Amino acid sequence: MNYTELKLTLSPDYADILTAELAELGFESFVETDEGLNAYIIEPDFDEAAVQEVIDRYALQTAIVYEVTSLEKRNWNAEWEQSYQPIEVGQAVRVRASFHEPDPAFQFDLVINPKMSFGTGHHETTAMMLEHQLSIDHAGKSVLDVGSGTGILAILAARMGAAPVVAFDIEEWAVENAQENAALNDCAAIRVFQGTIADVDTADRYDIVLANINRNVLLTEIPTYAALMNPGGCLLVSGFYEHDAADIDAKAREAGLRSVGRKTQNGWCSLVFANPA
Repeated sequence: MNYTELKLTLSPDYADILTAELAELGFESFVETDEGLNAYIIEPDFDEAAVQEVIDRYALQTAIVYEVTSLEKRNWNAEWEQSYQPIEVGQAVRVRASFHEPDPAFQFDLVINPKMSFGTGHHETTAMMLEHQLSIDHAGKSVLDVGSGTGILAILAARMGAAPVVAFDIEEWAVENAQENAALNDCAAIRVFQGTIADVDTADRYDIVLANINRNVLLTEIPTYAALMNPGGCLLVSGFYEHDAADIDAKAREAGLRSVGRKTQNGWCSLVFANPA
């Protein structure tokens, strides 16, 4: 299946907000460029009128020019090999692609070949989720990764000793990508399936739930996450702006959770909640 590539020429100050706006329209992956931002979506899901509406909303604030092209799925790796550089999260995690050399100085050397999946640690939301994970004991804990994308969060959880680790994504290609990345990191025991939170067995319970999605999905699904958590468990969420944190926090409190952690970066936010024992 082909993808639509949307090339936006715009001020760097607006790259993050356009990323969030386009994510709401179904765009799945983003690459910041010298000119602005490239965004990718499955071709049948592309709605140029909806894109134009987003751009019109910011027309008085900044100039935005865009170009639409069809991109075959196989070209994605070449795109990333040109722009994907290893990143470091804290002092313990280094995220790289398989064509980069490993660095033994890092405790967790994660190999992530993203293809079309969001989640390499380069975006602030993923990096903050990884940072939160580093502060939580995963040894022997059961983990659920909601909307797993590349599988990076599930992989770090498994590398930190979590078991079992269950991940899911709505997209077939994302599931395949997460499975491939799990194998690259010797985490073959991670179970990845295609589906939504409704497909998770309600009889199962998890010590750690990871959800790096977006504001609307979180506001809808946080009560379900809470119901799937063990007493004393924790929920890590991101994928929203700092000004949305109050709504996320209120929804979590309604579900009986308690706020225990918060990170912000470039206007993005990540929160951690605990389920009282």
